[in-house]
Amino acid sequence: MQIDAVIFDIGNVLIEWQPERFFDARIGAAARKAIFAEVPFYEMMDRIDAGAPFAATVEEVAQGHPRWEDAIRLVRDAWTDLAQPAIPRSVRLLAALKARRIPVFALSNFGAQNFPLSCAAFPFLRTFDRHYISGEMGLIKPNPAIYAAVEADCAIAPERLLFTDDRADNIEAAQARGWQTHLFDSPDGFAQCLVSAGLLTKEEAI
Repeated sequence: MQIDAVIFDIGNVLIEWQPERFFDARIGAAARKAIFAEVPFYEMMDRIDAGAPFAATVEEVAQGHPRWEDAIRLVRDAWTDLAQPAIPRSVRLLAALKARRIPVFALSNFGAQNFPLSCAAFPFLRTFDRHYISGEMGLIKPNPAIYAAVEADCAIAPERLLFTDDRADNIEAAQARGWQTHLFDSPDGFAQCLVSAGLLTKEEAI
């Protein structure tokens, strides 16, 4: 089946998203475990990804957990230290697809205000032909509506879209709409997918 566009998730595909590792380094593993047991960290991030204001939402959660407020505020104050580093081979694959003039889109659960911060830190995030950022759209994966919105905007048949994401539920939602998919577990695996699909040569996918 012909592929007319490749769609990338961002977190753990192009840049690493490992909050536990960040907090282990900043405050120690014991304190991090306590925070993640007491603070609805991922619920907070889901709210931001769905369109809640970044700084205000972090501050609301910080004030609601005085014991950990300074650590929680690190999400706001040290965002680009938290959401990093880049995944080099994935970035090279993105560049190789661009060099081939294959349309590349981003479809990511990401806040509307913190996404520009990551773009400033990682300029390759600005190179996509189209960005579908959940916080800007008010929709979040794996809600089928976000996939439908992508289809409507890009006007490409679902079966001609190739989507990679590191979460199985997001992949399953795309598959249900007829998208071609790759569950991302490493850049090497995605490189092989692109080669097998005839989008890149082995040399281009290095």
